[in-house]
Amino acid sequence: MVDWNLAVATATRLVRPGPDVSRDEARAVVAELRRYAKSSEEHVRAFTRMAPAGGPGSDTPVLVVDRAGWIKANVAGFREVLKPLLGKVQERRGGLPGGAVLGAVGGKVTGVELGMLLSFLASRVLGQYETFAPPSRDLPASSGGGRLLLVAPNVVHVERELDVAPHDFRLWVCLHEETHRTQFTAVPWLRDHIESEIQAFLGETEVDPATLLERFREAVQSLGGGRPEADGDREGSTPSIIELVQTPAQREILGRLTAVMSLLEGHADYVMDGVGPEVVPSVAEIREKFQKRRASGAGRLDQALRKLLGLDAKLRQYRDGERFVRSVVDQVGMDGFNRVWTSPNTLPTKTEISKPADWVARVHRRTES
Repeated sequence: MVDWNLAVATATRLVRPGPDVSRDEARAVVAELRRYAKSSEEHVRAFTRMAPAGGPGSDTPVLVVDRAGWIKANVAGFREVLKPLLGKVQERRGGLPGGAVLGAVGGKVTGVELGMLLSFLASRVLGQYETFAPPSRDLPASSGGGRLLLVAPNVVHVERELDVAPHDFRLWVCLHEETHRTQFTAVPWLRDHIESEIQAFLGETEVDPATLLERFREAVQSLGGGRPEADGDREGSTPSIIELVQTPAQREILGRLTAVMSLLEGHADYVMDGVGPEVVPSVAEIREKFQKRRASGAGRLDQALRKLLGLDAKLRQYRDGERFVRSVVDQVGMDGFNRVWTSPNTLPTKTEISKPADWVARVHRRTES
């Protein structure tokens, strides 16, 4: 089990303070992010030719949060997604002598560990479409369980670090995140499909605590002999935790999830770059500086944590997914690309992400025959 309250408390206590801004500056940033999130809807819909099923933005709220707010929102999302797996663990422990005591102690340990990881991530995320978020009084969500988060202190921190025009950077970030909101609100089956894949993955997870602990130790020990600065694709580089807990069935599921996440992230990058030149005057400078920032780590510890958590794989998803989208649009146009949203069967496979022509041949040949 996981002590979720302890996870929130630990992460909130450990997270780095945000950039130094006055109260008036903070209010202005929040107001501008909300305004840009709204204006991004029209730009994204026009470029992608996708429209939310329930109208502009559907009922998905936009929340501008601080780092503590991001932590609370994500713990709520994790809690929802992990319910089935944690239920299995609780059921297994219930039949063991002293299971209740072990569960309570283990829950606190896991809560602290989760809190430490969230404190690391909370200072890095600029925005997020939270797909499985349950609504609460402090953190509303759509009827379908989604909400768009913009992390104001992180946006300010990065725009200062990159030394780019603040107004341009804020709109640029909103364009990316609005694309994710459009993906899920315009494609009604997408959320349920991803959730079913995640639940299938978790359903294959071994619930023996000793086995999970051993896998975690393997990951931690690998950091000692790995090379955090090496390319994650190289043989012998540090594996992530998720790579060490996979069964053969999980590897198959993870391949499908990797493909769809590459599609979503690459599509958002493609849209951001496509809309950018018209509405963001300094988009070329922002893109160049941001790409360099993505590719670099703040140090060996930062890079090691990124590899352990599998964040390097996410960076590859941006790169490979954007290349897939660009290639398909070049071949068959935006309307031809949008066939990808027809059903789960028209999503690209992991192989097709790196071979876009194979996807075009499969989907367009089938739909035109």
